Amino acid sequence: MKLSGLGNRLKEARKAKGYTLDDLQAITKIQKRYLAGIENEDYSMMPGSFYVRAFIKQYAEAVGLDAQEMLSLYRENESSEQMKEEEIQRSAPQLSQKAGFMKSGRMNEVLPKIITALFIIVILAVVIFLYKHQANTSKPEELETSDEITVDNNKKDDIKTDVNKGDAGKESATKDDVPDESEEKPVEDPAPEQTLTQGAVNGPTTTFTLGNTDAFKLSIKVKDGGESWIGVTDQNGKELLSQGARVMKNGEAEELELTDQPSARIRVGRTQFTEILVNGQPLAYPNDTVTQNIIIEYKK
Repeated sequence: MKLSGLGNRLKEARKAKGYTLDDLQAITKIQKRYLAGIENEDYSMMPGSFYVRAFIKQYAEAVGLDAQEMLSLYRENESSEQMKEEEIQRSAPQLSQKAGFMKSGRMNEVLPKIITALFIIVILAVVIFLYKHQANTSKPEELETSDEITVDNNKKDDIKTDVNKGDAGKESATKDDVPDESEEKPVEDPAPEQTLTQGAVNGPTTTFTLGNTDAFKLSIKVKDGGESWIGVTDQNGKELLSQGARVMKNGEAEELELTDQPSARIRVGRTQFTEILVNGQPLAYPNDTVTQNIIIEYKK
């Protein structure tokens, strides 16, 4: 980033007042490393541009400089950097579109071959099925042409009697083995699964709708190796975190029970280090923007 001279002016004013960074931290309540980042014009560790502007304003007022003039220097440098980023982002979709056209062209070439192969497989399956069916139907005819069994006239009555007894036994056994349909239990329909649907995206703010659930539990965790500014408010703007909005360190987590809340707004300073779970289901960020606002509307 090109230096605007903002950091040097603030640093010189601080020294003129006789303040150290520790003194300034005590006055402004801003962490020392953020103050040093402003003096070096390195904002990479900041939770977001909103906080950068707020910190610059507090710094300038503490050392007796015009806060609006210092913010103007920051905005001029910030706008030039944003223009470069927008040019890079505009060029990226063009590359992805070209790649998509190449993939669709290859698919058009391969698709007819796949359809032909499937057609051949279906024909072979039909032929095999008809062959097996024909072989099975020919077996009873062979049995009918076998030699007849002769029975003595004296034993015919005994055989008939035994057959009748056997049939009666089979009928009684069959009746006993038939299960009672009235004892079958009805199959219950599975309960509907929870839905978490992404809605409108308005700049850094995205709205999600939570439905098909009787609970609204929110889990926020900062991944190892990073930290993030986190704030959670209800529909009236009341802060819901146990220790208030703050910078959460790596590995730190918060669990919130929001079943009685119709909605909640989550302010995330660094999305790459922040994991959000809604009733145990991970929430996917709509884009790669570092600082985002997530609004969850609970539809009971």
